[in-house]
Amino acid sequence: MKELMSCMKAYRAEAILSPLFKLCEACMELLVPLVVAMIVDVGIATGDVTYIVTRCLILVAFGVAGLAFALTAQFFAAKAAVGASAELRRRLFEKLQSFSYTQIDDMGTATMITRMTSDVNQVQAGVNMTLRLLLRSPIVVLGATVMAFIVDWAAALVFVAVTPLLAAAVVGIMTATVPMYKKVQGEMDGVYLSTRENLAGVRVIRAFCKEADEEREFAQRNAQLRRRQKRAGRIAALTNPLTYALVSVAAIALVWVGGARVEGGVLLQGDVVALYSYLSIILVELVKFANLIFTASKAISCEKRIEAVLAKEGEPDVLHPAKDGWSADAPAFSFEDVTFAYHGGGAPALHGITFSAKRGETVGVLGGTGSGKTTLVSLLPRFYPASRGVVRLGGRDVKSIPANELRERVGVVPQKAVLFKGTIRSNLLWGRGDASDEELLRAARIAQAEDVITAKGGLDGEVAQEGRNLSGGQRQRLTIARALVRRPEVLILDDSSSALDYATDAALRRALSALDTTVIVVSQRIASVRHSDKIVVLDDGGVAGIGTHEELLAACPVYKEIAASQEKEGSL
Repeated sequence: MKELMSCMKAYRAEAILSPLFKLCEACMELLVPLVVAMIVDVGIATGDVTYIVTRCLILVAFGVAGLAFALTAQFFAAKAAVGASAELRRRLFEKLQSFSYTQIDDMGTATMITRMTSDVNQVQAGVNMTLRLLLRSPIVVLGATVMAFIVDWAAALVFVAVTPLLAAAVVGIMTATVPMYKKVQGEMDGVYLSTRENLAGVRVIRAFCKEADEEREFAQRNAQLRRRQKRAGRIAALTNPLTYALVSVAAIALVWVGGARVEGGVLLQGDVVALYSYLSIILVELVKFANLIFTASKAISCEKRIEAVLAKEGEPDVLHPAKDGWSADAPAFSFEDVTFAYHGGGAPALHGITFSAKRGETVGVLGGTGSGKTTLVSLLPRFYPASRGVVRLGGRDVKSIPANELRERVGVVPQKAVLFKGTIRSNLLWGRGDASDEELLRAARIAQAEDVITAKGGLDGEVAQEGRNLSGGQRQRLTIARALVRRPEVLILDDSSSALDYATDAALRRALSALDTTVIVVSQRIASVRHSDKIVVLDDGGVAGIGTHEELLAACPVYKEIAASQEKEGSL
């Protein structure tokens, strides 16, 4: 609860005022039965209409005051709950942004979305209800019991007998259901995951006519969630009938004892009415308190899940202290006997990788699917840290370079061209926020994206969410331009020209070769890398060959096999 309490600090006044106003409302409620008793015992008994009217006006005043107190308390509770949950959500989002690729892979996107949405909403509901009822309900129960003793001690013994039974029933049900609600939240993660996968892969699902299979799988997950919810709901549903049954027995005992006391001249009829009203108040408050406990239990469970995320350490700025500085004579980058294995992934994805590139060179990385191309280039900007060996940028170990500095020096164009809703300008400015229009257009020219900007009406042309109003090739060119705006020392093109035709791809390669930038081109097509100064051929996570196109054709069997297959397809 530490994080939630920290988020509540800015709303301490609201967190104090809300319960106080609720207590004022409770005082109004506790006085009502006494006024009703006076109306019965004095006004009705004597036929004094003026007395009845004045007491009714007092009841109206109590009602209006109670309503005002309740609305004020609700306002402060809502303000504190919404504000604290917004801060909690902000911290959670900030923490998620700090996670490394490994941590994101381990947690899973669906789980993180659940924490940001469902879990935070449950916490918000729990805070709201807690501020309104945590003090009010126990104090009203205690106050109603005290008022009953003031009216008549003998009849009030019924309250003393039934209140512990009611409390025991509520606590017992809560103890049984809290662990169940924790499991429900876990099952909800699975439903979110299934939904997200289906929405993200809807085209693939329809292309393979797998709608029925996906519906069955979702139905199974949903049914499992429903079963857990029903099990918890059945036990929670016992709260109302059990408490009402106990109160009904208490009401019978109260009427019996009260009737005897009235007949004996100890009590008046209005006193019995007041005692029954207090018993009803206790019932209502205990039911409210039970609902509070269920809501708070779910909120606590969700808050613990959120706190587990917030307690994780994000990606450190540097992994190792700097042992050496930048060197003008050092290679642009180098891999020195590098091995890498994904967390929980079993065998290493890369092993024994050693090669380097001079400044301004173009390096091609070629290999079949699953050979480790993307993994290899992900080590240079330290998206993943090497398990063994050293990756250097300008002679300096990337683990010793602050993350922001490292990623400013290394531009990355990922396999999937990701654009954000806004304009072409706003997307290109991700490369460098202070870039001028001339710099944006220059980057677009190099990336062969000038015609895309023209077709969309200029830099202020609209870009839909995920760039859906652009073709695959247009998105790729704009993402390349975005990376070029940064003017990085090393530019990584991770199969980012796969949607380009050969003429555009060739024009892009020529434009990039004229830059004073070291370029890494990752591709499965030899045509995209054949003119590189150096080509690194990967096979099953290891280096199968390094050299120029001609050298590899002469000496690398893997490269020759790829070249032969692509020559048959006419793509070489």
